[in-house]
Amino acid sequence: MKKSRRHALGQHFLASPGILERIVAAAAPAPGEFILEIGPGKGALTLPLLLAGAKVVAVEKDQALGDGLRNRGLDGLTVVEGDILDQDWPRLMEVHGAGPGPYLVAGNLPYSISTPLLYLFLEYRDHLRKGVFLVQREVAERYIAGPGGKDYSPLGILLQVYYSVKILLKVSPGSFVPPPKVDSAVISLEKRETPLVKIGDYDRFRRFLHVCFAQRRKTVANNLAAAGFPHDRIASLLEALNLDPRVRAERIPLAALTALEEGVRSQHTTFAPGV
Repeated sequence: MKKSRRHALGQHFLASPGILERIVAAAAPAPGEFILEIGPGKGALTLPLLLAGAKVVAVEKDQALGDGLRNRGLDGLTVVEGDILDQDWPRLMEVHGAGPGPYLVAGNLPYSISTPLLYLFLEYRDHLRKGVFLVQREVAERYIAGPGGKDYSPLGILLQVYYSVKILLKVSPGSFVPPPKVDSAVISLEKRETPLVKIGDYDRFRRFLHVCFAQRRKTVANNLAAAGFPHDRIASLLEALNLDPRVRAERIPLAALTALEEGVRSQHTTFAPGV
């Protein structure tokens, strides 16, 4: 059976007033503060954000939904039709009066875009102060995971470096129309005044993490070797950090990962093209 356009876009509209109130309370916009809303749909979250005094720039991919929201003529609302993943967030917000920020970001994120969107959230971190998102529950658990399990991942590590990440509440499928097949969760990402650890080069550290976690069943030494770093130097670095030579990336704490990346960079600056 052919999927409807909205089903294809993964749209499940939140219809619980209580949960919407909790999201607005978590965002806690100051009067006149700008919020970038992702996928406003029919405006279930947009309206209470406006009532809280926020100015909302809402990016909607579905033209019919965007037109419907725009035609309501709501004060303080700007509707932009397009894919949020294709937008330059700082430029978009500046064009619509927000200036350089920092500003808030909120939205109900389809599973298919949560990972690339949160990498953009990291990329534009200098312009942001907080994000409040509704995501798939198992995805939310990856963002707060520490070392030692399968949920520990490059994206979760990076989010925790720059943001205080919390799961605020769990949301059942019955809170949506139509109901999804999975549980959801509301997460809050509040910008840290200073990063959890010092990272010299964000882009390089991000690529380094992806090398370390490239094949999770392999040791970090094997993943680094596959990327071009000599085995003997890997062994000496792991020994200096009191790490088991057979350790996998998912078991290495953040501080040790940053120290390992620093060691890799200082010992072999040509390691791994593009890393």
